[in-house]
Amino acid sequence: MQKSKIVELDVREALKKKEDPFKKIMDAVATLEEGDQFILHAIFKPRPLLFVLGSKGFTHEIEKRAEDHWVVTFSKKKRKFSFSKLFQSKKKELPETPPVYHMADEQDDISQSLEKDLVQEGKVYHLDNRGLEPPKPMMRTLLQLSRMKSGEQLKIINERVPVYLFEELQQLGYDYSYDQKEENIVHITITKR
Repeated sequence: MQKSKIVELDVREALKKKEDPFKKIMDAVATLEEGDQFILHAIFKPRPLLFVLGSKGFTHEIEKRAEDHWVVTFSKKKRKFSFSKLFQSKKKELPETPPVYHMADEQDDISQSLEKDLVQEGKVYHLDNRGLEPPKPMMRTLLQLSRMKSGEQLKIINERVPVYLFEELQQLGYDYSYDQKEENIVHITITKR
């Protein structure tokens, strides 16, 4: 029997310097298998990350050690939920691995911000996701795709290449392409089937 692995990552200094540790976190998480643990040290309760990793089959325990020191222990379980499943139903249903905060409230916030920023030109929708913290760009994109008809296109602008969105699009069978215009500008075109 193989021993479970524990990966520990402290992103407090990066967060204090206003750096985004999301890629570092996701790289660490990518190495984990069922039964493994990931221990994260942060300066605040990482609510969006709880949702992202919950969607990838992680459960979590949270400990507040100081005002600016939160420790979250994630345990890898079998994946039962994906972001795309969140928006396939018209009912507001909680994922099988529920996050600690209210999913319905988060989805309402995403829906309102999407309606405010979305521009439609015929069968093409435009959405600028720059300036948003993960996983909001991905959630807005998938919510809009769930509302679209087959053959319509969604053109989004992100600050980085959305590799986790691409995984969801592949699961859904949607065609997509992207073009990195500048260091912080990525144009993505998604065609709904």
